[in-house]
Amino acid sequence: MFSIDNIIFTLGGNGVSLLELVSVVTGLLCVFLAGRNKKFNFWVGYLYNILLFVMFAQKHLYSAMLLQPVAFAINFFGQWRWSHPREGEESAANSSNLKVSTLTWEQRGWALLFVAGAGLVWGFVLSRLGTSWFKGTFVPDPTPWLDAVVLMLTLLAQFLSAQKKWDCWIVWLMVNIANICLYLSAGLSFMPIVSGLYLINGIWSLFTWYKLYKRNI
Repeated sequence: MFSIDNIIFTLGGNGVSLLELVSVVTGLLCVFLAGRNKKFNFWVGYLYNILLFVMFAQKHLYSAMLLQPVAFAINFFGQWRWSHPREGEESAANSSNLKVSTLTWEQRGWALLFVAGAGLVWGFVLSRLGTSWFKGTFVPDPTPWLDAVVLMLTLLAQFLSAQKKWDCWIVWLMVNIANICLYLSAGLSFMPIVSGLYLINGIWSLFTWYKLYKRNI
């Protein structure tokens, strides 16, 4: 019987299911639209979060799975935020839209502290799951500290995207580079290519949003 879990092709000895392929296409569409300042990216993002939740649950990737409800909430916040700018935040092209802005150096410092602090806490939790805590229930994470830092960087990037901060694309570049290294070290073939496409879009969006920032849009 055909299922979204069925393997539809293999790459480098790794099978790719229909669910994984649809998730990848949806994710790429979401970031492509976000990079072009399109509000429709949020509706695609909702579907992307749901697909990832199902996929990670099936693969027993609990950290990534638990990220999706949080990402869904940030996505909802971003959709509202992009359409409800505060006074002084209005786009020069459309006063009902939020304009692109940047973080201050102080805010960037606090963001780095968040990633470091929250990453240490979550890394400790992941390092204990399946080893000291809940043995037999969770499969131990082979790279708990790296996964924790990437998770916190991802949350930070999503939150900054929701606020339409140009800096979000710098964080996304860090996430994508880390993911490429992680996937290659794990011997995966398909996901490094996907992360490479995210990386290319991130570089393009970095310059696109900077132009919008300079034009006060």
